[in-house]
Amino acid sequence: MALIEELKNAICDIFVGKESVAENLLICLLSGGHVLLEDVPGVGKTTLAKTMAGALGLDFGRIQFTPDTLPSDIIGTSVYDMHSGKFSFREGAVMHQVLLADEINRTSPKTQASLLEAMAEGQVTADGNTYPLPKPFIVIATQNPVDFLGTYPLPEAQMDRFLMRLSLGYPEESEELRLAMNFLSGKNAGMVEPVCGAEEILRMQQETEKVHLSEGMLRYVREMVNLTRSEESLVLGASPRAMLHLLRAAQAKAYLEGRDYGKPDDAKAVAGNVLAHRLSLTPEARIRGEDLEKLLTSLILRAKVPMD
Repeated sequence: MALIEELKNAICDIFVGKESVAENLLICLLSGGHVLLEDVPGVGKTTLAKTMAGALGLDFGRIQFTPDTLPSDIIGTSVYDMHSGKFSFREGAVMHQVLLADEINRTSPKTQASLLEAMAEGQVTADGNTYPLPKPFIVIATQNPVDFLGTYPLPEAQMDRFLMRLSLGYPEESEELRLAMNFLSGKNAGMVEPVCGAEEILRMQQETEKVHLSEGMLRYVREMVNLTRSEESLVLGASPRAMLHLLRAAQAKAYLEGRDYGKPDDAKAVAGNVLAHRLSLTPEARIRGEDLEKLLTSLILRAKVPMD
């Protein structure tokens, strides 16, 4: 699709390299899901989020999580207006179409949990009142996988809310040199021109939901998920929500490639990013030196590919 290519080009013009990461972000957006960017500082997580919001023509918000961040900072709170003598709702950071939740593991579990309703239901509740979030809505959370001092690891329930976990990694030499040239010329995320708008994104999300998946595809994805539940090296298998996320991500992958039907390769291409963060190795498997990603890849390959 021409619009999809324009979006990719607009994002990758500022966010140099890692086109696959930009594509996976678009898959999450079209799926109506959220993404966890897990990588070391300085590799461009914030730049990627701001660039994507700019290219999509969406409202961007950012909150830096710290140990003293409160749930009201996220969802908002009622404030007494002395002039009117009434309480009015003051919106929190979540009231943006693209929310960058920076270093989400540095805030308390109570504050982390305040994102749950927003991510799952598209709404927040404050002082007994429910407020809908703007549409489309996507949370891009980040965390540093190396520095654990003063952090609160995300519980399984919170991890399961993210459709994908992505890692940027360091750029290649040519990409890093191009990054340096962009920096010296003053090119930054604030310069990206919108390629589309909220209405077009909502339309694409609706079209993504209509991508046909055969019964064979459903069984194929279900078998992938079920294999993680019977694997002795894993503490816990993937949830039914993981299966639904994987189905939607496969639809989005097919849509990005201009098809109105899904193929097994679509599910296989996104399965690793959709499932890995929901799984963990048993202590015995870690002692044996097993690698979670390699194990997951072998399970995905074991799933029987449908013929229809």
